[in-house]
Amino acid sequence: MKKSFKTSQIITIGIVCGLLLLATLFAGCTSSAPAQPVTHAESTTAVPATTVPGLQSTPQAISTTAAPGVLATTSTPEPVYTYSEGNVIAYTAASLKGVSSKLAEGFSKMYPGHKITFNLDGTQALTTQIENGAYADVFISASPKYTTELTKGGYFQAGTVSTLTTNYVIVILPADNPANIRTLADLAKPGVKIARAAKTVPVGIATDAALANLAKSTYGQAWNNSVNTNTVTYETSEPAVATKVALGEVDAGFVYESTATAAKPGTYVSVTIPKNDNYLQVYSIAVLKESTSKGAAADFENFMLSGAGQQILKDYGFRSA
Repeated sequence: MKKSFKTSQIITIGIVCGLLLLATLFAGCTSSAPAQPVTHAESTTAVPATTVPGLQSTPQAISTTAAPGVLATTSTPEPVYTYSEGNVIAYTAASLKGVSSKLAEGFSKMYPGHKITFNLDGTQALTTQIENGAYADVFISASPKYTTELTKGGYFQAGTVSTLTTNYVIVILPADNPANIRTLADLAKPGVKIARAAKTVPVGIATDAALANLAKSTYGQAWNNSVNTNTVTYETSEPAVATKVALGEVDAGFVYESTATAAKPGTYVSVTIPKNDNYLQVYSIAVLKESTSKGAAADFENFMLSGAGQQILKDYGFRSA
């Protein structure tokens, strides 16, 4: 009886141990495994652009790398801005100052939306500026000398150099004519003060040529020498000569006929130079090779050479090309 009980006890302990082992195994099978990443299809979400108050946003070249299986996209590159096609910068001989506003008006009328900006100065100064890298779309010269210089330098668009207009030299006097100048001979009288343009300025070149012709044909070299002696200032532009006369700082000045025509009535009185002795200065126009508005520049040249442009020049004392 004791042996049977002992056997029974051993069986019971074995069963308990077995149950404990099974419980342990079952718990191991149901315990949590380390978390594994769950793979989902990747997506992209557009991020709104940040706008700084007061600034206009512009397209930027932004490259986006997409997840596998998603098409990569690139935004439109930022454009490169240049001078507006409708805007023209014209380096223009100073003697066109009086007619420039009318030319601008006529150009805008013929080509609505276009705009012309004149940089007015002595042709010799404008030539130097262009040679030194100044930007211009169009060049209007009052002397073939400087047109030829820039042509040889390769500054003009091929086939765009054209004769624009012509101009004669005239002598203007203050309205009250304090020196009582009546004829060209009076310019040599002692004490007369004369203003001329420098010898490098187109109207200065024309003045020297006209004086030489007058000396040879009519007045003699002594007269020419006296006129040179009476010249008290050599200006860098034709309008500067006209200003000296208008202010009464000199008794006479050599300018273009167009300046006398464009002046307000009563500003000057004038003494003409005979055509046979005068010097006809030739103006030209051309488009610069470096222009970034060649279409609009060509339109402006076409306007200047058109009947409308030529009529405006004629109304202001310029002559036909």
